[in-house]
Amino acid sequence: MQNFTYQNPVRIHFGKGEISKLQDEISSKQRVLLTYGGGSIKKNGVYKQVMDALAGREVYEFSGIEPNPHFETLMQAVKIAQEKKIDFLLAVGGGSVVDGTKFIAAAIDFNGDPWDILTKPAPLKSAVPLGCVLTLPATGSEMNGGAVITKASTKDKLFFIDPLVFPKFAILDPETTFSLSPRQTANGITDAFVHVLEQYLTYPAAASIQDRFSEGILLTLIEEGEKVLKHPNDYEVRANIMWAATMALNGLIGAGVPQDWTTHMLGHEITALFGLDHGQTLAIVIPAVMKFQAHKKREKILQYAERVLNIHEQNPEKAIAKAIAKTREFFTMLGVKTYLNEYGINADAIPKIIVQLEKHGMTALGEHGNIDLIASAEILRLALNA
Repeated sequence: MQNFTYQNPVRIHFGKGEISKLQDEISSKQRVLLTYGGGSIKKNGVYKQVMDALAGREVYEFSGIEPNPHFETLMQAVKIAQEKKIDFLLAVGGGSVVDGTKFIAAAIDFNGDPWDILTKPAPLKSAVPLGCVLTLPATGSEMNGGAVITKASTKDKLFFIDPLVFPKFAILDPETTFSLSPRQTANGITDAFVHVLEQYLTYPAAASIQDRFSEGILLTLIEEGEKVLKHPNDYEVRANIMWAATMALNGLIGAGVPQDWTTHMLGHEITALFGLDHGQTLAIVIPAVMKFQAHKKREKILQYAERVLNIHEQNPEKAIAKAIAKTREFFTMLGVKTYLNEYGINADAIPKIIVQLEKHGMTALGEHGNIDLIASAEILRLALNA
Protein backbone atom coordinates (compact mmCIF):
# COMPACT_ATOMS: atom_id res chain seq x y z
CA MET A 1 0.00 0.00 0.00
CA GLN A 2 1.26 3.48 -0.88
CA ASN A 3 1.69 6.22 1.74
CA PHE A 4 -1.31 8.50 2.08
CA THR A 5 -2.88 11.26 4.13
CA TYR A 6 -6.64 11.14 4.45
CA GLN A 7 -9.09 13.60 5.96
CA ASN A 8 -12.73 14.22 5.16
CA PRO A 9 -14.42 17.08 7.01
CA VAL A 10 -17.94 16.70 5.56
CA ARG A 11 -20.69 16.01 8.08
CA ILE A 12 -23.36 13.71 6.61
CA HIS A 13 -27.03 13.73 7.59
CA PHE A 14 -28.53 10.64 5.96
CA GLY A 15 -32.16 9.53 5.82
CA LYS A 16 -35.80 10.53 5.71
CA GLY A 17 -36.63 13.99 6.97
CA GLU A 18 -33.02 15.05 7.41
CA ILE A 19 -33.53 18.23 5.38
CA SER A 20 -34.91 19.70 8.60
CA LYS A 21 -31.31 19.65 9.93
CA LEU A 22 -30.65 22.78 7.85
CA GLN A 23 -32.06 24.83 10.70
CA ASP A 24 -29.23 23.57 12.91
CA GLU A 25 -26.49 23.80 10.29
CA ILE A 26 -27.05 27.35 9.02
CA SER A 27 -27.06 30.26 11.46
CA SER A 28 -30.05 32.58 11.47
CA LYS A 29 -27.58 35.44 11.04
CA GLN A 30 -26.13 34.15 7.75
CA ARG A 31 -27.03 35.56 4.34
CA VAL A 32 -27.72 32.49 2.23
CA LEU A 33 -27.65 31.99 -1.53
CA LEU A 34 -29.71 28.95 -2.48
CA THR A 35 -28.51 27.42 -5.77
CA TYR A 36 -30.33 24.86 -7.87
CA GLY A 37 -30.91 23.68 -11.42
CA GLY A 38 -33.97 23.68 -13.63
CA GLY A 39 -36.58 23.84 -10.91
CA SER A 40 -37.50 20.19 -10.38
CA ILE A 41 -37.03 20.73 -6.65
CA LYS A 42 -40.17 22.89 -6.71
CA LYS A 43 -42.18 20.04 -8.21
CA ASN A 44 -41.04 17.22 -5.94
CA GLY A 45 -41.40 19.01 -2.61
CA VAL A 46 -37.70 19.42 -1.84
CA TYR A 47 -37.77 23.21 -2.25
CA LYS A 48 -40.57 23.54 0.31
CA GLN A 49 -38.72 21.36 2.81
CA VAL A 50 -35.59 23.48 2.36
CA MET A 51 -37.39 26.81 2.71
CA ASP A 52 -39.31 25.60 5.75
CA ALA A 53 -36.02 24.66 7.41
CA LEU A 54 -34.51 28.04 6.50
CA ALA A 55 -37.44 30.06 7.87
CA GLY A 56 -36.37 33.35 9.38
CA ARG A 57 -33.13 33.52 7.45
CA GLU A 58 -32.19 35.96 4.70
CA VAL A 59 -32.28 33.73 1.62
CA TYR A 60 -31.60 34.63 -2.01
CA GLU A 61 -31.98 32.23 -4.91
CA PHE A 62 -30.06 31.41 -8.05
CA SER A 63 -31.52 28.85 -10.44
CA GLY A 64 -30.57 27.50 -13.84
CA ILE A 65 -27.29 25.72 -13.12
CA GLU A 66 -26.93 23.31 -16.02
CA PRO A 67 -25.79 19.70 -16.16
CA ASN A 68 -22.04 20.14 -16.71
CA PRO A 69 -22.31 23.60 -15.11
CA HIS A 70 -21.28 26.50 -17.30
CA PHE A 71 -18.70 29.03 -16.18
CA GLU A 72 -20.75 31.78 -17.80
CA THR A 73 -23.85 30.90 -15.77
CA LEU A 74 -21.92 30.54 -12.53
CA MET A 75 -20.33 33.95 -12.92
CA GLN A 76 -23.84 35.44 -12.83
CA ALA A 77 -24.31 33.81 -9.43
CA VAL A 78 -20.92 35.12 -8.30
CA LYS A 79 -22.04 38.65 -9.11
CA ILE A 80 -25.25 38.23 -7.11
CA ALA A 81 -23.35 36.77 -4.17
CA GLN A 82 -20.95 39.70 -4.17
CA GLU A 83 -23.74 42.26 -4.38
CA LYS A 84 -25.79 40.65 -1.60
CA LYS A 85 -22.74 39.97 0.59
CA ILE A 86 -23.58 36.28 0.78
CA ASP A 87 -21.72 34.40 3.50
CA PHE A 88 -23.17 30.90 3.01
CA LEU A 89 -24.04 28.90 -0.11
CA LEU A 90 -26.56 26.07 -0.13
CA ALA A 91 -26.58 23.78 -3.18
CA VAL A 92 -29.79 21.81 -3.68
CA GLY A 93 -29.56 19.32 -6.53
CA GLY A 94 -27.23 16.82 -8.11
CA GLY A 95 -23.49 16.83 -8.64
CA SER A 96 -23.58 19.59 -11.25
CA VAL A 97 -25.29 21.98 -8.85
CA VAL A 98 -22.85 21.05 -6.08
CA ASP A 99 -19.84 21.42 -8.42
CA GLY A 100 -21.11 24.75 -9.68
CA THR A 101 -21.68 26.00 -6.15
CA LYS A 102 -18.13 25.02 -5.19
CA PHE A 103 -16.87 27.19 -8.03
CA ILE A 104 -19.11 30.07 -6.93
CA ALA A 105 -17.71 29.69 -3.40
CA ALA A 106 -14.17 29.86 -4.74
CA ALA A 107 -14.77 32.73 -7.15
CA ILE A 108 -16.59 35.21 -4.88
CA ASP A 109 -13.44 36.52 -3.23
CA PHE A 110 -10.92 35.36 -5.83
CA ASN A 111 -8.37 37.99 -6.80
CA GLY A 112 -8.00 37.75 -10.58
CA ASP A 113 -9.73 35.94 -13.43
CA PRO A 114 -11.81 33.14 -11.85
CA TRP A 115 -11.20 30.91 -14.89
CA ASP A 116 -7.62 30.68 -13.62
CA ILE A 117 -8.96 28.51 -10.79
CA LEU A 118 -9.41 25.80 -13.42
CA THR A 119 -6.69 26.52 -15.97
CA LYS A 120 -3.57 27.17 -13.89
CA PRO A 121 -4.90 25.95 -11.42
CA ALA A 122 -4.61 28.95 -9.13
CA PRO A 123 -4.57 28.08 -5.41
CA LEU A 124 -7.40 29.43 -3.29
CA LYS A 125 -6.76 31.68 -0.30
CA SER A 126 -10.38 31.58 0.83
CA ALA A 127 -13.82 30.30 -0.12
CA VAL A 128 -17.31 31.09 1.09
CA PRO A 129 -18.59 28.11 3.14
CA LEU A 130 -21.18 25.85 1.52
CA GLY A 131 -23.44 22.95 2.28
CA CYS A 132 -25.64 20.79 0.08
CA VAL A 133 -28.89 18.87 -0.12
CA LEU A 134 -28.27 16.07 -2.61
CA THR A 135 -31.07 15.01 -4.97
CA LEU A 136 -29.17 12.95 -7.55
CA PRO A 137 -26.52 10.46 -6.41
CA ALA A 138 -23.72 10.20 -8.95
CA THR A 139 -20.63 12.36 -8.63
CA GLY A 140 -19.75 12.08 -4.95
CA SER A 141 -19.26 15.85 -5.00
CA GLU A 142 -21.21 16.12 -1.76
CA MET A 143 -18.27 14.59 0.12
CA ASN A 144 -15.16 15.75 -1.73
CA GLY A 145 -13.28 18.93 -2.60
CA GLY A 146 -13.41 18.68 -6.37
CA ALA A 147 -15.55 20.23 -9.10
CA VAL A 148 -15.82 20.03 -12.89
CA ILE A 149 -16.81 23.18 -14.80
CA THR A 150 -17.48 23.80 -18.50
CA LYS A 151 -16.74 27.01 -20.37
CA ALA A 152 -19.43 26.82 -23.01
CA SER A 153 -17.96 29.54 -25.23
CA THR A 154 -14.74 27.58 -25.79
CA LYS A 155 -15.98 24.01 -25.15
CA ASP A 156 -13.47 23.55 -22.32
CA LYS A 157 -14.45 21.16 -19.52
CA LEU A 158 -11.93 21.31 -16.67
CA PHE A 159 -11.70 20.41 -13.00
CA PHE A 160 -10.21 21.82 -9.84
CA ILE A 161 -9.61 20.34 -6.41
CA ASP A 162 -9.15 22.37 -3.25
CA PRO A 163 -9.81 21.50 0.41
CA LEU A 164 -11.45 24.90 0.93
CA VAL A 165 -14.50 23.83 -1.08
CA PHE A 166 -15.34 20.70 0.86
CA PRO A 167 -19.00 21.14 1.87
CA LYS A 168 -19.45 21.80 5.58
CA PHE A 169 -22.29 19.30 5.55
CA ALA A 170 -24.32 17.21 3.12
CA ILE A 171 -27.91 16.08 3.56
CA LEU A 172 -28.77 12.82 1.82
CA ASP A 173 -32.45 11.91 1.92
CA PRO A 174 -33.11 8.98 -0.46
CA GLU A 175 -36.73 10.08 -0.86
CA THR A 176 -35.53 13.11 -2.83
CA THR A 177 -34.41 10.69 -5.58
CA PHE A 178 -37.80 9.03 -6.13
CA SER A 179 -38.70 11.54 -8.86
CA LEU A 180 -35.54 11.00 -10.91
CA SER A 181 -36.07 9.82 -14.48
CA PRO A 182 -34.70 6.42 -15.57
CA ARG A 183 -32.05 8.28 -17.60
CA GLN A 184 -30.91 10.34 -14.60
CA THR A 185 -30.87 7.26 -12.39
CA ALA A 186 -28.88 5.23 -14.93
CA ASN A 187 -26.38 8.02 -15.53
CA GLY A 188 -25.83 8.40 -11.80
CA ILE A 189 -25.23 4.69 -11.25
CA THR A 190 -22.87 4.60 -14.24
CA ASP A 191 -20.89 7.58 -12.93
CA ALA A 192 -20.49 6.04 -9.48
CA PHE A 193 -19.57 2.63 -10.96
CA VAL A 194 -16.85 4.11 -13.14
CA HIS A 195 -15.54 6.23 -10.25
CA VAL A 196 -14.83 2.97 -8.46
CA LEU A 197 -13.30 1.28 -11.52
CA GLU A 198 -10.94 4.22 -12.09
CA GLN A 199 -9.52 3.68 -8.60
CA TYR A 200 -9.71 -0.13 -8.58
CA LEU A 201 -8.80 -1.36 -12.08
CA THR A 202 -5.13 -0.40 -12.04
CA TYR A 203 -2.49 -2.76 -10.60
CA PRO A 204 -2.16 -4.56 -7.25
CA ALA A 205 -0.95 -2.37 -4.40
CA ALA A 206 -1.45 -4.80 -1.48
CA ALA A 207 -4.40 -2.67 -0.35
CA SER A 208 -6.88 -5.33 0.73
CA ILE A 209 -9.28 -2.98 2.52
CA GLN A 210 -9.55 -0.62 -0.43
CA ASP A 211 -10.04 -3.54 -2.83
CA ARG A 212 -12.76 -5.19 -0.76
CA PHE A 213 -14.49 -1.88 -0.13
CA SER A 214 -14.42 -1.13 -3.87
CA GLU A 215 -15.79 -4.55 -4.71
CA GLY A 216 -18.60 -4.06 -2.20
CA ILE A 217 -19.60 -0.77 -3.82
CA LEU A 218 -19.51 -2.30 -7.30
CA LEU A 219 -21.63 -5.28 -6.24
CA THR A 220 -24.11 -2.97 -4.54
CA LEU A 221 -24.48 -0.82 -7.65
CA ILE A 222 -24.99 -3.90 -9.84
CA GLU A 223 -27.57 -5.45 -7.52
CA GLU A 224 -29.47 -2.28 -6.66
CA GLY A 225 -29.15 -0.87 -10.19
CA GLU A 226 -31.25 -3.69 -11.56
CA LYS A 227 -33.82 -3.33 -8.78
CA VAL A 228 -34.26 0.45 -9.01
CA LEU A 229 -35.44 0.38 -12.61
CA LYS A 230 -38.30 -1.92 -11.59
CA HIS A 231 -38.97 -0.31 -8.20
CA PRO A 232 -38.03 3.39 -8.44
CA ASN A 233 -39.80 4.27 -5.17
CA ASP A 234 -38.18 1.56 -3.07
CA TYR A 235 -36.57 3.52 -0.23
CA GLU A 236 -33.96 0.91 0.70
CA VAL A 237 -32.82 0.49 -2.90
CA ARG A 238 -32.51 4.24 -3.36
CA ALA A 239 -30.70 4.54 -0.02
CA ASN A 240 -28.09 1.96 -0.97
CA ILE A 241 -27.48 3.60 -4.35
CA MET A 242 -27.18 7.03 -2.73
CA TRP A 243 -24.65 5.92 -0.14
CA ALA A 244 -22.69 3.86 -2.69
CA ALA A 245 -22.30 6.90 -4.96
CA THR A 246 -21.08 9.02 -2.05
CA MET A 247 -18.57 6.42 -0.90
CA ALA A 248 -17.31 5.92 -4.46
CA LEU A 249 -15.56 9.30 -4.52
CA ASN A 250 -14.96 10.61 -1.03
CA GLY A 251 -11.28 9.64 -1.14
CA LEU A 252 -11.54 6.54 1.01
CA ILE A 253 -11.22 3.76 -1.59
CA GLY A 254 -8.55 5.77 -3.44
CA ALA A 255 -6.29 6.22 -0.42
CA GLY A 256 -2.97 4.43 -0.83
CA VAL A 257 -3.71 2.97 -4.27
CA PRO A 258 -2.81 3.95 -7.86
CA GLN A 259 -5.59 5.63 -9.84
CA ASP A 260 -6.35 5.89 -13.55
CA TRP A 261 -8.91 8.61 -14.63
CA THR A 262 -8.25 8.17 -18.37
CA THR A 263 -11.94 7.41 -18.91
CA HIS A 264 -13.01 10.63 -17.20
CA MET A 265 -10.56 12.82 -19.09
CA LEU A 266 -11.64 11.43 -22.48
CA GLY A 267 -15.27 11.55 -21.38
CA HIS A 268 -15.01 15.23 -20.44
CA GLU A 269 -13.89 16.11 -23.97
CA ILE A 270 -16.70 14.08 -25.56
CA THR A 271 -19.27 15.89 -23.42
CA ALA A 272 -17.78 19.32 -24.11
CA LEU A 273 -17.66 18.77 -27.88
CA PHE A 274 -20.79 16.70 -28.53
CA GLY A 275 -23.08 17.28 -25.56
CA LEU A 276 -23.42 13.68 -24.35
CA ASP A 277 -24.33 13.16 -20.70
CA HIS A 278 -21.31 12.57 -18.48
CA GLY A 279 -22.49 9.08 -17.54
CA GLN A 280 -23.03 8.20 -21.20
CA THR A 281 -19.42 9.06 -22.08
CA LEU A 282 -18.09 6.91 -19.26
CA ALA A 283 -20.05 3.86 -20.39
CA ILE A 284 -18.54 4.33 -23.85
CA VAL A 285 -14.92 4.84 -22.83
CA ILE A 286 -14.29 2.50 -19.87
CA PRO A 287 -14.72 -0.77 -21.83
CA ALA A 288 -12.33 0.53 -24.50
CA VAL A 289 -9.78 1.51 -21.84
CA MET A 290 -10.06 -1.95 -20.29
CA LYS A 291 -9.46 -3.57 -23.67
CA PHE A 292 -6.56 -1.30 -24.62
CA GLN A 293 -4.90 -1.66 -21.20
CA ALA A 294 -5.78 -5.32 -20.68
CA HIS A 295 -2.15 -6.37 -20.35
CA LYS A 296 -1.20 -3.68 -17.84
CA LYS A 297 -4.45 -4.08 -15.88
CA ARG A 298 -4.42 -7.87 -16.20
CA GLU A 299 -4.28 -8.85 -12.52
CA LYS A 300 -6.95 -6.40 -11.39
CA ILE A 301 -9.31 -7.16 -14.29
CA LEU A 302 -9.06 -10.87 -13.44
CA GLN A 303 -9.75 -10.04 -9.79
CA TYR A 304 -12.74 -7.92 -10.82
CA ALA A 305 -13.98 -10.72 -13.08
CA GLU A 306 -13.95 -13.30 -10.30
CA ARG A 307 -14.91 -11.29 -7.22
CA VAL A 308 -17.44 -8.87 -8.73
CA LEU A 309 -18.75 -10.41 -11.95
CA ASN A 310 -18.66 -14.05 -10.80
CA ILE A 311 -16.62 -15.13 -13.83
CA HIS A 312 -14.69 -18.35 -13.17
CA GLU A 313 -12.87 -18.86 -16.45
CA GLN A 314 -9.57 -20.75 -16.45
CA ASN A 315 -8.25 -19.02 -19.57
CA PRO A 316 -7.14 -15.49 -18.50
CA GLU A 317 -7.71 -13.93 -21.93
CA LYS A 318 -11.23 -15.32 -22.09
CA ALA A 319 -11.90 -14.14 -18.54
CA ILE A 320 -10.79 -10.60 -19.42
CA ALA A 321 -12.93 -10.59 -22.58
CA LYS A 322 -15.94 -11.78 -20.57
CA ALA A 323 -15.33 -9.11 -17.91
CA ILE A 324 -15.35 -6.36 -20.53
CA ALA A 325 -18.47 -7.82 -22.15
CA LYS A 326 -20.31 -8.09 -18.81
CA THR A 327 -19.37 -4.51 -17.95
CA ARG A 328 -20.99 -3.40 -21.20
CA GLU A 329 -24.02 -5.59 -20.43
CA PHE A 330 -24.44 -3.85 -17.08
CA PHE A 331 -24.53 -0.41 -18.69
CA THR A 332 -26.88 -1.70 -21.41
CA MET A 333 -29.19 -3.14 -18.75
CA LEU A 334 -29.36 0.35 -17.23
CA GLY A 335 -30.31 1.73 -20.64
CA VAL A 336 -26.96 3.41 -21.34
CA LYS A 337 -25.35 2.90 -24.75
CA THR A 338 -21.70 1.87 -24.94
CA TYR A 339 -20.44 2.92 -28.38
CA LEU A 340 -19.86 6.33 -29.95
CA ASN A 341 -21.64 5.46 -33.18
CA GLU A 342 -24.84 4.76 -31.21
CA TYR A 343 -24.92 8.51 -30.61
CA GLY A 344 -24.11 9.38 -34.21
CA ILE A 345 -20.43 10.09 -33.48
CA ASN A 346 -18.04 8.63 -36.06
CA ALA A 347 -14.29 8.46 -36.70
CA ASP A 348 -14.19 12.09 -37.84
CA ALA A 349 -14.66 13.08 -34.20
CA ILE A 350 -11.44 11.50 -32.98
CA PRO A 351 -9.01 14.19 -34.24
CA LYS A 352 -11.21 16.88 -32.65
CA ILE A 353 -11.10 15.11 -29.31
CA ILE A 354 -7.33 14.66 -29.55
CA VAL A 355 -6.86 18.39 -30.21
CA GLN A 356 -8.77 19.18 -27.02
CA LEU A 357 -6.80 16.64 -25.00
CA GLU A 358 -3.54 18.23 -26.15
CA LYS A 359 -4.88 21.72 -25.44
CA HIS A 360 -5.68 20.69 -21.87
CA GLY A 361 -2.38 18.91 -21.26
CA MET A 362 -3.94 15.44 -21.10
CA THR A 363 -0.99 13.78 -22.81
CA ALA A 364 0.21 11.26 -20.20
CA LEU A 365 -2.90 9.68 -18.73
CA GLY A 366 -3.45 6.49 -16.76
CA GLU A 367 -1.95 4.94 -13.67
CA HIS A 368 1.34 4.47 -15.54
CA GLY A 369 1.25 7.79 -17.39
CA ASN A 370 1.54 5.84 -20.65
CA ILE A 371 -1.66 6.98 -22.36
CA ASP A 372 -0.33 9.57 -24.80
CA LEU A 373 -2.33 11.16 -27.60
CA ILE A 374 -1.68 8.22 -29.93
CA ALA A 375 -2.95 5.80 -27.30
CA SER A 376 -5.98 8.00 -26.59
CA ALA A 377 -6.85 7.95 -30.30
CA GLU A 378 -6.66 4.15 -30.31
CA ILE A 379 -8.93 3.94 -27.25
CA LEU A 380 -11.44 6.18 -29.02
CA ARG A 381 -11.28 3.97 -32.12
CA LEU A 382 -12.06 0.95 -29.92
CA ALA A 383 -15.03 2.92 -28.55
CA LEU A 384 -16.51 3.71 -31.98
CA ASN A 385 -18.54 0.59 -32.65
CA ALA A 386 -18.84 -3.12 -31.96
